[in-house]
Amino acid sequence: MHAVVTGGGSGIGAAIARGLLQDGYAVTLMGRNLAKLQAQQAELSALGRVGVQTVDVADESAVQSAFAAATADLGPIAVLVNNAGQAESAPLHRTTLALWQQMLSVNLTGTFLCSREVLAGMTERRQGRIINVASTAALKGYAYVAAYVAAKHGVLGLTRAMALELARKGITVNAVCPGYTETEIVDSAIARIVSKTGRTAEEARAELSAGNPQGRMVQPDEVAQTVRWLARPDSASINGQAIAVCGGEVM
Repeated sequence: MHAVVTGGGSGIGAAIARGLLQDGYAVTLMGRNLAKLQAQQAELSALGRVGVQTVDVADESAVQSAFAAATADLGPIAVLVNNAGQAESAPLHRTTLALWQQMLSVNLTGTFLCSREVLAGMTERRQGRIINVASTAALKGYAYVAAYVAAKHGVLGLTRAMALELARKGITVNAVCPGYTETEIVDSAIARIVSKTGRTAEEARAELSAGNPQGRMVQPDEVAQTVRWLARPDSASINGQAIAVCGGEVM
């Protein structure tokens, strides 16, 4: 069995890859930073077969090449985890068209392009799992990240549409929606808060954690466990769902 994890070089993606390897999958890590991917490959290779493919998920031809190479390397793709994403903040009146398009391209178009690449093989085998790592931003609004929120809402809409389209073909499509999680993206958000407001990093972290009723950050492994569950054969009836991993921030 072969799983592909985009954005697999660090954070949630690396945790998901580790979990799927533990479940017996061969895993291809995809991302833009070859050094990060190779570092994860070296760390995880003791658990199973790990491949690496560099790709910009918003580039159609690059996605096609990367998925063809991954299939040639480790075989047909049974599970796709669309985890690659970016988050940038700006008040709406300062949101440039370039920022808007970047958020849509990476978070939404990338999910579409990667999903499309696995459909023929999954449909032929009448079996597959597509798991989109969205965000609580797919389920609610947040100020100052309108482009990101719009993109993640789009990911959830795409998830639901694909789930219905593929329901009779043995393929399930679901979204996992983490709250603020201990990742490089959150570290960047904290750094922006510090630079713009003069708060300390500890104060900024506490502000983000306060949105979670449990008063803490979600851990990457918690997101990974949800993905592992959705990838299991006995999760075949879970389809078109948005699973919030956020301590109750969204219900």
